[in-house]
Amino acid sequence: MTSASETGSLAGLLSRLMDEARALARNEIALARAEARGAMRDVKLSIAPFAIAAGVLFAGALTLVATLVLALSEVMRPWLAALIVSIVLLAAGWMLLKAGRRKWAHLGEQFDRTQESLHKDATVVARRTS
Repeated sequence: MTSASETGSLAGLLSRLMDEARALARNEIALARAEARGAMRDVKLSIAPFAIAAGVLFAGALTLVATLVLALSEVMRPWLAALIVSIVLLAAGWMLLKAGRRKWAHLGEQFDRTQESLHKDATVVARRTS
């Protein structure tokens, strides 16, 4: 048979355990936020070299397109060479855009599943702590 003091001790122990679990959860969330802030800072710092590289690559690609137009203009009229190159580039760009849109749509579905899972986890934790 349990005495009142043992029951009180057990209740106190469970209360402290719940308080420590909440504190641990708060600390873990704070750590995750700090790590996310650090990662975001690192991403911001690494964007500049990528932007510069993209600009240089873009300039190189435009020069290559001009070279292709000039080469084709040796065997046909220059305006026709430019038109053919433009049409090929536009068609390739359109296909890449459509492929990117399909992948983007799937990415949104993944975020929806993750958000739903996090919501379920939060509900379970809330039920257990109350």
